[in-house]
Amino acid sequence: MRERRLVLPWAVWGVALSAYIVAVINRSSLAALGPATQEHFGIDATTLSMFTVIQLIVYAALQIPIGVLLDRFGSTMMILAGGALMLSGQVVMATVHDVRLAILARVLVGAGDACTFISVMRLLPEWFSLRQLPIVSQLTGLAGQAGQLVSVIPLALAVGALGWATGFFGIAAVGLLVVILGALVLRDRPGVGTAIERLLGRDGRTTREGRSFAGHESTAVLAAVAPPSTGLIATQPAEPTRHADGSLRKLRSLVGIPGVRLAFWVHFTTPFAVNVLLLLWGTPFLTGGAGLSPAASAGLLSIAVFASMAAGASLGPLTSRFVERRVRMVEAITVCVMLSWIVTLLWPGTPPFWALLMLVIVVPVGGPASMIAFEVVRSHTPRSYLGLATGFTNMGGFIATLIAMPLIGLALDLQGAGEPENYSMDAFRWAFLMQVPIWLLGLIMIAVERRRTERWMMRHGRTLR
Repeated sequence: MRERRLVLPWAVWGVALSAYIVAVINRSSLAALGPATQEHFGIDATTLSMFTVIQLIVYAALQIPIGVLLDRFGSTMMILAGGALMLSGQVVMATVHDVRLAILARVLVGAGDACTFISVMRLLPEWFSLRQLPIVSQLTGLAGQAGQLVSVIPLALAVGALGWATGFFGIAAVGLLVVILGALVLRDRPGVGTAIERLLGRDGRTTREGRSFAGHESTAVLAAVAPPSTGLIATQPAEPTRHADGSLRKLRSLVGIPGVRLAFWVHFTTPFAVNVLLLLWGTPFLTGGAGLSPAASAGLLSIAVFASMAAGASLGPLTSRFVERRVRMVEAITVCVMLSWIVTLLWPGTPPFWALLMLVIVVPVGGPASMIAFEVVRSHTPRSYLGLATGFTNMGGFIATLIAMPLIGLALDLQGAGEPENYSMDAFRWAFLMQVPIWLLGLIMIAVERRRTERWMMRHGRTLR
């Protein structure tokens, strides 16, 4: 039993992590295929950006509904549903040439992706202790970056060598394998069966005897970082209400907690710049703006992914050790990311290679920094509300991304640089400066909500964390 207790949490996490990696592959599958996508569908820069923008609109818009479904049906069902949606979207993407059907494919991918990450994050507190969670969360984000590596190099090579359809059918096949594995292994919590076991109505020995690492903290640790009780959430009316009305009331109650709003703004501010770089505009900027070869561009974007992974490996132990400083870390990282872009964009003429290298090392740190938002929201949300709160928090970064991506595409088009043959460093310089107001807004709101959170926690007798 002891061995099963130790192994099962890691097995569940490993399969959930595989599902997240595949979701990142699906999300990022156009990252290094910008010019190829334009050629395949015959579209301009604004239309290209709309592929990713529509996908992210779907992702962001579904976070609240999926958060509600997550609290009701559990992580396992949502992860499996997400995988099925994504593989369906990639099959459509592999087989169509019509732009409208391709957009439908990205809608399916966005919907499936929306189910996956918050479901994985909701699963973690059921299997790991509060002190393990910052490290496991960062490792989750770190491993997810492997999906971006697949999108940056192998997928681009596969599409170039084997064709558009083969590359996207390959992604769909990997997704199907992970869905099957998830149905056999994933469990919402100790004592709850897998999807297959629930379908058959019979739990196996592993399910019956499985244990987790959760719930073994000292009193001091619980007082500092444990979620608040449900009593700190405004009570719901006793009379029956429609399900949608009840969900809306739950959301309003959650948003009334300053720490939940702080988590939203932390996530709003941190990941959008790396999303812009790795999901869409990195390859066009490095090749069409900075004048690098496709191979050199792919190499720098790969370095960006490794930099993000290294940052995640460092931030996990740091935030676990210095919990009370985690929001300050976010502020410092955001300032560094903003300055690295400003230095690169304001460099006279074409930026030197070392400046581009600095850019792809510093900017990706925002990805692991965004994971701190989920540590913040867990410290301020009762567990029964955590799916909804995680979805709300996760909206932040994607709303910022949805603002930044089309602004960059629009700025390029307004300068007459919307096609690959018209790209220039001057055009990208003005386009990428559209990110600065988003950073400034995020930093201001983090400062405001951090002070409100301090006062709220003092008023409720909780340690400032």
